[in-house]
Amino acid sequence: MNKKLVSAVAVLSALTLGFVATSCSKKDAAKSGGSSEQITLTVWESLNGPDEFIKQAGEAYTKTHPNVKVEFVNVELGDAAGQIALDGPAGVGPDIFGAPHDKLGELVSGGHVAPTVNPDQVKAAVLGACSQAVTYNGTMYGYPVSAETYALFYNKDLISDAEVPTTWEGLAKWAKDFNSKNPGKRAFMMDVGNGYYTITFTTENGNRLFGKSGTDVSTSYLNTEDSIKGMKFFQSLRSILDVPSADLSTGNCDAAFQSGTAAMHITGLWNVKPFEEAGVNFGVAPLPSLPGDNKPSASFSGTRCMFVSAYSKNQEAAADFARFLISPEMQQLRFNITGAMPSISTEVNSKYIPGFLKQLDYAFPMPSIPQMGGFWDAMGNASKNIWDGADVKGELDAANTVIIGQ
Repeated sequence: MNKKLVSAVAVLSALTLGFVATSCSKKDAAKSGGSSEQITLTVWESLNGPDEFIKQAGEAYTKTHPNVKVEFVNVELGDAAGQIALDGPAGVGPDIFGAPHDKLGELVSGGHVAPTVNPDQVKAAVLGACSQAVTYNGTMYGYPVSAETYALFYNKDLISDAEVPTTWEGLAKWAKDFNSKNPGKRAFMMDVGNGYYTITFTTENGNRLFGKSGTDVSTSYLNTEDSIKGMKFFQSLRSILDVPSADLSTGNCDAAFQSGTAAMHITGLWNVKPFEEAGVNFGVAPLPSLPGDNKPSASFSGTRCMFVSAYSKNQEAAADFARFLISPEMQQLRFNITGAMPSISTEVNSKYIPGFLKQLDYAFPMPSIPQMGGFWDAMGNASKNIWDGADVKGELDAANTVIIGQ
């Protein structure tokens, strides 16, 4: 071979190898977080716990990904879905934001969220109820960071473990006796104007909002015979809690239990820490069973998700950080800070978790179709009116019409 040609080939080979080596080293650096490209991930989350979790998780992530900085911005959970629709297209939105799973249909329909990266791995990592909650039309979106449902809290200084009722009829009977003997105290309290809680009375015989799949939009299933029967029983509980719906807000009920004046209260894991700090001696049990049934009445289950914005210019890094949030270490950190139930199967140090996990066996995910947006006000108003004595069927028919739009 011509010496000049050999020399040229050698030079070309050396250049090629050098290019490959440089490319590989850049890829390796990027994987190890050593890339020179600096990225700032903006994360929207709520205050009072989730904010601190994101800050600490961001610091932990940056230690292994020095080129990635995580910036917390306060946008409350209930506001995020509406705000992303405005800020995302304007180019001033987040890379990641927290939202409840029931907003998923709205977010997908609006084109605001990116599908989950490696969905099979995420599905295998999280609880079944969580993976189901973030799947819409067969595609997974988001990364579940906590699971939630509600259960029956009881004050052990007012009602013993053995006395905690397992049926709603038993609760009504116990409450009647307690109320007569304890003036100034309440046997039972709940937010009677919140469909999140009152939905449990519509679930007799497997009746479910928007049907078994949660996607049937021909009717809400709120005005079926089973639902009407259950809400009539709900209305009968006014005999043991003779308080107008306007005075039974979540805040009022929480305050009553926290002050030790209510024996039982329906709420969620988010109230464990406040009640503990208030010195309440309490336990958590599954919801009582509906008349004629022998298992806890069904409750809504919710999944708090971190969604990658479809408008983000850093979707790969955003997805990686979101996956980091469902690692065992981060799930333990989140529980320690917020008290929220982990979205993965991992042990946490809490004597209250077993009660919630048992209730979760009888819970069903809040539907995530766009029609869910109309449920809250319609069911809330119907529940208030029913509690205050209105015709049950008429109220549920009206709610169904509002939700379905017929």
